[in-house]
Amino acid sequence: MVALGIAASRLAGLGRETVASRLLGNTAAGDAFTVAMRIPNLLQNLLGEGVLSASFVPVYSRLLDEAAREHDETNDPDATDEPGRIAGAVAAALMLIVGLSVALIVTLARPITFVLAPGLTADRFELAVSLVRVTALGAGFVVLSAWCLGVLNSHRRFFLSYAAPVLWNATQVAALIAAWLLAFDLDDTARALAWGVAGGGLAQLLVQLPLTLRLIKGLRVRRLRNHPRLAEMRRRFGPAVLGRGVVQVSAYVDLMLASLLATGAVAALYRGQILYMLPVSLFAMSVAAAELPEMSRLADDPLALAARCRAATRKVAFWMLLATAVYLAAGDLLVGLLFQGGVFTEQDTVLVWFVVGAYALGLAATGLSRVLQNVCYAKGDTAGPARIAALRVTVAAAVGVVTMFPLDRVLVTPGGLVDDSGNGGFWGLAWALPEAQRSLEDTVRLGAVGLALGSAIAAWTELVLLTRRLAVQEAVREALGAPLIAAALTFVATAALKLLIGGWPVLASAPLAGGFAAAVYAFVAFRRGVAESQLLLEPARRIIWRRSADADDQSETDDPNETDEPDKNE
Repeated sequence: MVALGIAASRLAGLGRETVASRLLGNTAAGDAFTVAMRIPNLLQNLLGEGVLSASFVPVYSRLLDEAAREHDETNDPDATDEPGRIAGAVAAALMLIVGLSVALIVTLARPITFVLAPGLTADRFELAVSLVRVTALGAGFVVLSAWCLGVLNSHRRFFLSYAAPVLWNATQVAALIAAWLLAFDLDDTARALAWGVAGGGLAQLLVQLPLTLRLIKGLRVRRLRNHPRLAEMRRRFGPAVLGRGVVQVSAYVDLMLASLLATGAVAALYRGQILYMLPVSLFAMSVAAAELPEMSRLADDPLALAARCRAATRKVAFWMLLATAVYLAAGDLLVGLLFQGGVFTEQDTVLVWFVVGAYALGLAATGLSRVLQNVCYAKGDTAGPARIAALRVTVAAAVGVVTMFPLDRVLVTPGGLVDDSGNGGFWGLAWALPEAQRSLEDTVRLGAVGLALGSAIAAWTELVLLTRRLAVQEAVREALGAPLIAAALTFVATAALKLLIGGWPVLASAPLAGGFAAAVYAFVAFRRGVAESQLLLEPARRIIWRRSADADDQSETDDPNETDEPDKNE
């Protein structure tokens, strides 16, 4: 159910970006809007789903079980009110913090934008400031909806909370269509989209509230003093906020660095991250989110917890490696299918493909790290993942700084890649291009790829440290072993197929390449003994079996020699 909900929201997100790329593209207005989306994300990352998953969900899930047992033993109707009091206290604190934070961002939008995106040119900067003040409202609503998500997940109601972002995306699409019908220019289109973000955040909250309020018995939205459960949440909350804060610092570092690159780098990085996060959300986050409440209930049973961890890592690794092979071999077809058109050119497609390909090198590590982080959270360990995340940020920034400026000297042209490094030598240049060169909108450069490479290397660093902390090296090696061979063969086969269908329309070639890659991967994984290959093969078997059975039934019905008399030799 988590995967279905996330699939719906992510497909809606792709639809939104398909429209946005054609109306905004990798332009100065597109960069300004991306900055306005990134800056308020501080609220979502510090106070949203990740932190509540680490601090609120484990405690609230166990409290629900304890209240249910007490009710069964004593028949006391008030026994189930305790979780409601805790949930109400968390909601009250969250509303206060979110309200103050949104007011602060709106008031200080100009200096915040200047600090976090210092490389923006004057026009991009002024537009970004105005957009930040609007998108901050949407971020506040999304954080409050994360409280609903935590409650719903703890009650094992998974679909609605993860499908709710469909409304968030749909509202933005409606704003973009209105801007197109009214013939807005690029800046006004970005403003309309920002208001779509704010309205979509409110819709995402409101659609979850009715079910959330029905599930919580004895809800009282007010502060509680000296409650042991709240004290436990606070102990988890601090390290969790630190860990998410580190991740947010990483996002802001990427934003600051990307603002020093050529125009279009910020928007290209953003669209690359959308495709990169699609398999992470569908397969890694869905497994991790569904497992967290159950792992929290098994925190005192190490063997059962280890078994769930092993099963989760195998599933996640299987899907992440398939996505890696597809993105590396046929990512240009997918990017072209989704984004190319309007102001989004073929050169933009190549840039976003390279960004996605660099991110894809770390897909498996990112997915497995999500599962292992939740194992730590279930065991009450939030400080360890926070320290590891800090190291990840350092590695990503270091690699990004070393690689992004030289790559920004590489132009993407219709004839291929062109070295524009000048007399200084390609690898010898270690700083940004002059502003006059960076601000040209008719050139496409590869600087954003360096930041994506840094992220991939940092993801593997994080995974290695998490596996050592939990002592699950053998489980991770087992999860990656056989599927890695299948992914390598799938990459080779899909790349060869792409050469054969190079002149086909992207509407035909992209689905064909994706389906072919999935078929090759499933077959090789099955031959290698990967049990998770049944996740792809079983649906195909059912379809084939059903059609075969229908054909047999039809042939028996149409047999002219068939009679209702019994066989004499029977």
